[in-house]
Amino acid sequence: MTASSASQAPHSRAVRWWLISIAALIAIMVLVGGATRLTESGLSIVEWKPVTGTLPPLGEAQWLAAFEAYKTIPQYRELNAGMSLDQFKTIFWWEWSHRLLGRVIGVAYLLPFLWFLWRGALAVELTRRLWLIFGLGALQGAVGWWMVASGLTHRTEVSQYRLATHLVLALVIFAAIVWTLRRLTDRPPAIVPVRLRITSVALLVLTFVQLYFGALVAGLRAGRVYNTWPEIDGAFIPSAARLFFEQPWWRNLFDNPLTVQFEHRMTAYALLALAILHAVDAIRARAGSAAINGALWLAAAMILQAVLGILTLLHQVPIDLALAHQAVAIVVLTLAIFQVERLAAPPVSVERKLGVPADQTG
Repeated sequence: MTASSASQAPHSRAVRWWLISIAALIAIMVLVGGATRLTESGLSIVEWKPVTGTLPPLGEAQWLAAFEAYKTIPQYRELNAGMSLDQFKTIFWWEWSHRLLGRVIGVAYLLPFLWFLWRGALAVELTRRLWLIFGLGALQGAVGWWMVASGLTHRTEVSQYRLATHLVLALVIFAAIVWTLRRLTDRPPAIVPVRLRITSVALLVLTFVQLYFGALVAGLRAGRVYNTWPEIDGAFIPSAARLFFEQPWWRNLFDNPLTVQFEHRMTAYALLALAILHAVDAIRARAGSAAINGALWLAAAMILQAVLGILTLLHQVPIDLALAHQAVAIVVLTLAIFQVERLAAPPVSVERKLGVPADQTG
Protein backbone atom coordinates (compact mmCIF):
# COMPACT_ATOMS: atom_id res chain seq x y z
CA MET A 1 0.00 0.00 0.00
CA THR A 2 1.36 3.43 -0.90
CA ALA A 3 1.51 6.47 1.38
CA SER A 4 -1.36 7.98 -0.60
CA SER A 5 -3.71 5.04 -0.10
CA ALA A 6 -2.62 4.73 3.55
CA SER A 7 -3.60 8.36 4.23
CA GLN A 8 -6.98 7.85 2.54
CA ALA A 9 -7.94 4.60 4.29
CA PRO A 10 -8.62 5.99 7.82
CA HIS A 11 -10.98 8.61 6.37
CA SER A 12 -12.98 6.32 4.09
CA ARG A 13 -15.79 5.81 6.61
CA ALA A 14 -15.98 9.53 7.34
CA VAL A 15 -16.20 10.29 3.60
CA ARG A 16 -19.06 7.82 3.20
CA TRP A 17 -21.02 9.22 6.14
CA TRP A 18 -20.47 12.75 4.86
CA LEU A 19 -21.88 11.82 1.45
CA ILE A 20 -24.80 9.95 3.03
CA SER A 21 -25.61 13.06 5.06
CA ILE A 22 -25.53 15.27 1.97
CA ALA A 23 -27.79 12.87 0.05
CA ALA A 24 -30.26 12.86 2.98
CA LEU A 25 -30.24 16.68 3.13
CA ILE A 26 -30.93 16.89 -0.61
CA ALA A 27 -33.86 14.47 -0.25
CA ILE A 28 -35.27 16.64 2.55
CA MET A 29 -34.68 19.71 0.40
CA VAL A 30 -36.71 18.21 -2.44
CA LEU A 31 -39.59 17.47 -0.08
CA VAL A 32 -39.50 20.96 1.42
CA GLY A 33 -39.49 22.32 -2.13
CA GLY A 34 -42.54 20.20 -2.88
CA ALA A 35 -44.34 21.57 0.18
CA THR A 36 -43.35 25.08 -0.86
CA ARG A 37 -44.94 24.50 -4.24
CA LEU A 38 -48.08 22.88 -2.85
CA THR A 39 -48.64 25.76 -0.42
CA GLU A 40 -48.04 28.34 -3.18
CA SER A 41 -45.20 29.82 -1.11
CA GLY A 42 -42.40 29.98 -3.67
CA LEU A 43 -42.88 33.61 -4.65
CA SER A 44 -43.20 35.04 -1.13
CA ILE A 45 -39.57 36.25 -1.15
CA VAL A 46 -39.08 38.49 -4.18
CA GLU A 47 -35.33 39.14 -3.83
CA TRP A 48 -32.28 36.94 -4.06
CA LYS A 49 -29.82 37.75 -1.29
CA PRO A 50 -27.45 34.78 -1.00
CA VAL A 51 -25.77 36.12 2.17
CA THR A 52 -28.02 38.66 3.90
CA GLY A 53 -31.11 36.63 3.03
CA THR A 54 -30.00 34.01 5.54
CA LEU A 55 -31.74 35.99 8.28
CA PRO A 56 -35.54 36.24 8.28
CA PRO A 57 -37.27 39.57 8.99
CA LEU A 58 -36.47 40.77 12.51
CA GLY A 59 -39.19 42.93 13.95
CA GLU A 60 -42.49 44.27 12.72
CA ALA A 61 -40.97 46.86 10.40
CA GLN A 62 -38.98 44.27 8.43
CA TRP A 63 -42.00 41.97 8.20
CA LEU A 64 -44.10 44.81 6.81
CA ALA A 65 -41.37 45.66 4.29
CA ALA A 66 -41.22 42.04 3.08
CA PHE A 67 -45.01 41.96 2.83
CA GLU A 68 -45.09 45.19 0.83
CA ALA A 69 -42.51 43.77 -1.58
CA TYR A 70 -44.71 40.70 -2.08
CA LYS A 71 -47.71 42.94 -2.81
CA THR A 72 -45.95 44.28 -5.91
CA ILE A 73 -46.01 40.97 -7.83
CA PRO A 74 -48.93 39.55 -9.88
CA GLN A 75 -49.49 36.57 -7.59
CA TYR A 76 -50.57 38.80 -4.72
CA ARG A 77 -52.68 41.13 -6.85
CA GLU A 78 -54.49 38.36 -8.75
CA LEU A 79 -54.64 35.48 -6.25
CA ASN A 80 -53.93 36.69 -2.73
CA ALA A 81 -55.20 40.26 -2.56
CA GLY A 82 -56.35 41.07 0.94
CA MET A 83 -54.31 38.36 2.70
CA SER A 84 -53.25 39.22 6.24
CA LEU A 85 -49.72 39.63 7.53
CA ASP A 86 -50.04 36.36 9.46
CA GLN A 87 -51.08 34.54 6.28
CA PHE A 88 -48.09 36.04 4.49
CA LYS A 89 -45.78 34.85 7.26
CA THR A 90 -46.98 31.28 6.72
CA ILE A 91 -45.96 31.19 3.07
CA PHE A 92 -42.82 33.22 3.79
CA TRP A 93 -41.54 30.62 6.28
CA TRP A 94 -41.90 27.80 3.75
CA GLU A 95 -39.84 29.63 1.13
CA TRP A 96 -37.31 30.91 3.65
CA SER A 97 -36.83 27.38 5.02
CA HIS A 98 -36.31 26.06 1.50
CA ARG A 99 -33.65 28.66 0.76
CA LEU A 100 -31.98 28.24 4.16
CA LEU A 101 -31.76 24.48 3.64
CA GLY A 102 -30.03 25.13 0.32
CA ARG A 103 -27.43 27.25 2.10
CA VAL A 104 -27.00 24.60 4.79
CA ILE A 105 -26.35 21.97 2.14
CA GLY A 106 -23.75 24.19 0.50
CA VAL A 107 -21.86 24.68 3.77
CA ALA A 108 -22.26 21.04 4.81
CA TYR A 109 -20.79 19.98 1.48
CA LEU A 110 -17.96 22.50 1.05
CA LEU A 111 -16.39 22.63 4.52
CA PRO A 112 -15.91 18.85 5.00
CA PHE A 113 -14.82 18.59 1.36
CA LEU A 114 -12.05 21.14 1.91
CA TRP A 115 -11.04 19.38 5.13
CA PHE A 116 -10.80 16.01 3.39
CA LEU A 117 -8.70 17.63 0.66
CA TRP A 118 -6.38 19.16 3.26
CA ARG A 119 -5.99 15.79 4.98
CA GLY A 120 -5.25 14.04 1.69
CA ALA A 121 -8.24 11.76 2.18
CA LEU A 122 -9.50 11.91 -1.41
CA ALA A 123 -7.99 10.40 -4.52
CA VAL A 124 -7.60 12.46 -7.66
CA GLU A 125 -10.47 10.84 -9.56
CA LEU A 126 -12.83 11.16 -6.59
CA THR A 127 -11.78 14.77 -6.04
CA ARG A 128 -12.63 15.68 -9.63
CA ARG A 129 -16.03 14.07 -9.31
CA LEU A 130 -16.77 15.87 -6.05
CA TRP A 131 -15.73 19.24 -7.50
CA LEU A 132 -18.12 18.60 -10.38
CA ILE A 133 -20.93 17.89 -7.93
CA PHE A 134 -20.11 21.08 -6.06
CA GLY A 135 -20.27 23.01 -9.33
CA LEU A 136 -23.70 21.53 -10.05
CA GLY A 137 -24.79 22.61 -6.58
CA ALA A 138 -23.68 26.18 -7.22
CA LEU A 139 -25.53 26.10 -10.54
CA GLN A 140 -28.63 24.85 -8.71
CA GLY A 141 -28.73 28.00 -6.61
CA ALA A 142 -28.72 30.15 -9.75
CA VAL A 143 -31.36 27.94 -11.39
CA GLY A 144 -33.53 28.31 -8.29
CA TRP A 145 -33.53 32.10 -8.59
CA TRP A 146 -34.02 31.85 -12.39
CA MET A 147 -37.12 29.80 -11.62
CA VAL A 148 -38.46 32.26 -9.02
CA ALA A 149 -37.80 35.23 -11.29
CA SER A 150 -40.15 33.77 -13.91
CA GLY A 151 -43.09 34.39 -11.56
CA LEU A 152 -42.34 37.93 -10.45
CA THR A 153 -43.46 40.03 -13.42
CA HIS A 154 -46.09 38.63 -15.79
CA ARG A 155 -47.18 35.34 -14.18
CA THR A 156 -48.90 34.27 -10.96
CA GLU A 157 -46.68 31.19 -10.67
CA VAL A 158 -43.23 30.10 -11.78
CA SER A 159 -42.63 28.65 -15.24
CA GLN A 160 -43.21 24.91 -15.31
CA TYR A 161 -40.17 24.57 -17.59
CA ARG A 162 -37.93 26.19 -15.00
CA LEU A 163 -39.56 24.31 -12.14
CA ALA A 164 -38.87 21.01 -13.91
CA THR A 165 -35.27 22.04 -14.61
CA HIS A 166 -34.79 22.98 -10.95
CA LEU A 167 -36.16 19.66 -9.68
CA VAL A 168 -34.33 17.46 -12.17
CA LEU A 169 -31.01 19.20 -11.50
CA ALA A 170 -31.48 18.60 -7.76
CA LEU A 171 -32.10 14.92 -8.45
CA VAL A 172 -29.12 14.70 -10.80
CA ILE A 173 -26.95 15.98 -7.94
CA PHE A 174 -28.59 13.48 -5.59
CA ALA A 175 -28.01 10.68 -8.11
CA ALA A 176 -24.35 11.65 -8.57
CA ILE A 177 -23.77 11.45 -4.82
CA VAL A 178 -25.57 8.11 -4.50
CA TRP A 179 -23.60 6.71 -7.44
CA THR A 180 -20.34 7.93 -5.92
CA LEU A 181 -21.23 6.24 -2.64
CA ARG A 182 -21.95 2.97 -4.40
CA ARG A 183 -18.66 3.13 -6.27
CA LEU A 184 -16.82 3.41 -2.94
CA THR A 185 -18.29 0.13 -1.72
CA ASP A 186 -16.59 -3.18 -2.42
CA ARG A 187 -18.72 -6.05 -3.72
CA PRO A 188 -18.22 -9.18 -5.78
CA PRO A 189 -18.72 -8.47 -9.48
CA ALA A 190 -22.19 -9.17 -10.88
CA ILE A 191 -22.24 -11.82 -13.60
CA VAL A 192 -25.51 -11.14 -15.41
CA PRO A 193 -26.82 -11.15 -18.99
CA VAL A 194 -26.27 -7.94 -20.90
CA ARG A 195 -30.02 -7.48 -21.35
CA LEU A 196 -30.42 -7.07 -17.57
CA ARG A 197 -27.87 -4.27 -17.60
CA ILE A 198 -29.68 -2.64 -20.51
CA THR A 199 -33.09 -2.79 -18.85
CA SER A 200 -31.67 -1.43 -15.57
CA VAL A 201 -30.27 1.58 -17.45
CA ALA A 202 -33.56 1.99 -19.30
CA LEU A 203 -35.39 2.02 -15.96
CA LEU A 204 -33.11 4.74 -14.60
CA VAL A 205 -33.43 6.89 -17.72
CA LEU A 206 -37.20 6.47 -17.79
CA THR A 207 -37.36 7.34 -14.09
CA PHE A 208 -35.70 10.69 -14.80
CA VAL A 209 -38.11 11.29 -17.69
CA GLN A 210 -41.02 10.54 -15.35
CA LEU A 211 -39.64 12.89 -12.70
CA TYR A 212 -39.48 15.64 -15.31
CA PHE A 213 -43.09 15.00 -16.35
CA GLY A 214 -44.11 14.99 -12.69
CA ALA A 215 -42.55 18.43 -12.27
CA LEU A 216 -44.49 19.67 -15.29
CA VAL A 217 -47.69 18.30 -13.73
CA ALA A 218 -46.89 20.21 -10.54
CA GLY A 219 -46.00 23.38 -12.42
CA LEU A 220 -49.26 23.35 -14.38
CA ARG A 221 -51.33 22.16 -11.39
CA ALA A 222 -52.42 19.41 -13.78
CA GLY A 223 -53.03 17.00 -10.91
CA ARG A 224 -56.02 19.08 -9.79
CA VAL A 225 -57.91 18.39 -13.01
CA TYR A 226 -59.01 15.15 -14.72
CA ASN A 227 -59.27 13.47 -11.32
CA THR A 228 -60.52 10.10 -12.53
CA TRP A 229 -58.73 6.80 -13.09
CA PRO A 230 -58.14 4.77 -15.21
CA GLU A 231 -60.03 7.07 -17.59
CA ILE A 232 -58.79 10.59 -18.24
CA ASP A 233 -61.10 13.13 -19.83
CA GLY A 234 -63.67 10.38 -20.35
CA ALA A 235 -61.42 7.81 -22.01
CA PHE A 236 -58.32 5.73 -21.38
CA ILE A 237 -56.70 7.58 -24.30
CA PRO A 238 -58.14 11.08 -24.88
CA SER A 239 -58.89 12.27 -28.38
CA ALA A 240 -56.03 13.69 -30.43
CA ALA A 241 -57.99 16.91 -30.84
CA ARG A 242 -57.90 17.41 -27.08
CA LEU A 243 -54.30 16.29 -26.64
CA PHE A 244 -52.81 18.36 -29.47
CA PHE A 245 -54.88 21.48 -29.99
CA GLU A 246 -52.05 23.95 -29.38
CA GLN A 247 -49.70 24.94 -32.19
CA PRO A 248 -47.01 23.94 -32.78
CA TRP A 249 -48.08 20.46 -31.67
CA TRP A 250 -45.02 19.82 -29.48
CA ARG A 251 -45.97 22.62 -27.09
CA ASN A 252 -48.81 20.42 -25.86
CA LEU A 253 -46.21 18.08 -24.37
CA PHE A 254 -45.19 20.83 -21.95
CA ASP A 255 -48.08 23.35 -21.80
CA ASN A 256 -51.34 21.41 -22.14
CA PRO A 257 -52.44 20.11 -18.70
CA LEU A 258 -54.34 17.19 -20.26
CA THR A 259 -51.38 16.10 -22.39
CA VAL A 260 -48.89 16.53 -19.55
CA GLN A 261 -50.98 14.46 -17.16
CA PHE A 262 -51.60 11.83 -19.86
CA GLU A 263 -47.89 11.44 -20.64
CA HIS A 264 -47.15 11.24 -16.89
CA ARG A 265 -49.68 8.39 -16.60
CA MET A 266 -48.43 6.52 -19.66
CA THR A 267 -44.80 6.79 -18.54
CA ALA A 268 -45.84 5.40 -15.16
CA TYR A 269 -47.45 2.38 -16.84
CA ALA A 270 -44.33 1.84 -18.95
CA LEU A 271 -42.06 2.09 -15.90
CA LEU A 272 -44.16 -0.35 -13.91
CA ALA A 273 -44.28 -2.88 -16.73
CA LEU A 274 -40.54 -2.62 -17.37
CA ALA A 275 -39.72 -2.94 -13.65
CA ILE A 276 -41.81 -6.13 -13.37
CA LEU A 277 -40.28 -7.59 -16.55
CA HIS A 278 -36.80 -6.74 -15.23
CA ALA A 279 -37.53 -8.55 -11.95
CA VAL A 280 -38.94 -11.61 -13.72
CA ASP A 281 -35.94 -11.69 -16.06
CA ALA A 282 -33.52 -11.45 -13.13
CA ILE A 283 -35.21 -14.41 -11.46
CA ARG A 284 -35.32 -16.52 -14.62
CA ALA A 285 -31.68 -15.70 -15.42
CA ARG A 286 -30.63 -16.66 -11.88
CA ALA A 287 -28.73 -13.40 -11.73
CA GLY A 288 -27.74 -13.80 -8.10
CA SER A 289 -29.42 -12.79 -4.87
CA ALA A 290 -28.23 -9.17 -4.93
CA ALA A 291 -29.46 -8.53 -8.47
CA ILE A 292 -32.75 -10.36 -7.90
CA ASN A 293 -33.46 -8.62 -4.59
CA GLY A 294 -32.57 -5.27 -6.12
CA ALA A 295 -34.98 -5.87 -9.00
CA LEU A 296 -37.77 -7.01 -6.67
CA TRP A 297 -37.35 -4.02 -4.36
CA LEU A 298 -37.40 -1.68 -7.35
CA ALA A 299 -40.57 -3.28 -8.73
CA ALA A 300 -42.23 -3.11 -5.30
CA ALA A 301 -41.34 0.58 -4.97
CA MET A 302 -42.76 1.21 -8.45
CA ILE A 303 -46.04 -0.46 -7.47
CA LEU A 304 -46.28 1.60 -4.27
CA GLN A 305 -45.50 4.75 -6.22
CA ALA A 306 -48.22 3.98 -8.78
CA VAL A 307 -50.79 3.44 -6.01
CA LEU A 308 -49.80 6.70 -4.32
CA GLY A 309 -50.00 8.52 -7.64
CA ILE A 310 -53.53 7.26 -8.26
CA LEU A 311 -54.66 8.16 -4.73
CA THR A 312 -53.09 11.61 -5.01
CA LEU A 313 -54.94 12.20 -8.27
CA LEU A 314 -58.31 10.90 -7.08
CA HIS A 315 -58.15 13.09 -3.95
CA GLN A 316 -57.07 16.17 -5.94
CA VAL A 317 -53.53 16.44 -4.57
CA PRO A 318 -53.78 16.76 -0.78
CA ILE A 319 -50.43 17.80 0.64
CA ASP A 320 -49.87 14.61 2.68
CA LEU A 321 -50.42 12.26 -0.26
CA ALA A 322 -48.53 14.52 -2.65
CA LEU A 323 -45.45 14.60 -0.40
CA ALA A 324 -45.65 10.83 0.15
CA HIS A 325 -45.76 10.43 -3.64
CA GLN A 326 -42.69 12.64 -3.97
CA ALA A 327 -40.83 10.84 -1.18
CA VAL A 328 -41.38 7.44 -2.76
CA ALA A 329 -40.21 8.89 -6.08
CA ILE A 330 -36.86 9.60 -4.40
CA VAL A 331 -36.82 6.01 -3.10
CA VAL A 332 -37.53 4.70 -6.62
CA LEU A 333 -34.71 6.82 -8.04
CA THR A 334 -32.32 5.58 -5.36
CA LEU A 335 -33.18 1.93 -5.98
CA ALA A 336 -32.84 2.42 -9.74
CA ILE A 337 -29.36 3.90 -9.26
CA PHE A 338 -28.43 1.00 -6.97
CA GLN A 339 -29.56 -1.53 -9.57
CA VAL A 340 -27.67 0.09 -12.45
CA GLU A 341 -24.49 0.34 -10.40
CA ARG A 342 -24.94 -3.20 -9.05
CA LEU A 343 -25.23 -4.63 -12.56
CA ALA A 344 -22.58 -2.43 -14.12
CA ALA A 345 -19.28 -3.78 -15.35
CA PRO A 346 -17.28 -5.38 -12.50
CA PRO A 347 -15.73 -2.66 -10.30
CA VAL A 348 -11.98 -2.25 -10.25
CA SER A 349 -9.98 -2.87 -7.10
CA VAL A 350 -10.10 -0.52 -4.14
CA GLU A 351 -6.65 0.83 -5.01
CA ARG A 352 -7.71 1.60 -8.58
CA LYS A 353 -10.92 3.27 -7.36
CA LEU A 354 -8.86 5.45 -5.06
CA GLY A 355 -6.61 6.43 -7.93
CA VAL A 356 -3.61 4.31 -6.91
CA PRO A 357 -1.91 2.41 -9.77
CA ALA A 358 -2.24 -1.36 -9.32
CA ASP A 359 1.48 -2.02 -9.57
CA GLN A 360 2.14 0.28 -6.58
CA THR A 361 -0.05 -1.61 -4.13
CA GLY A 362 1.28 -3.94 -1.53
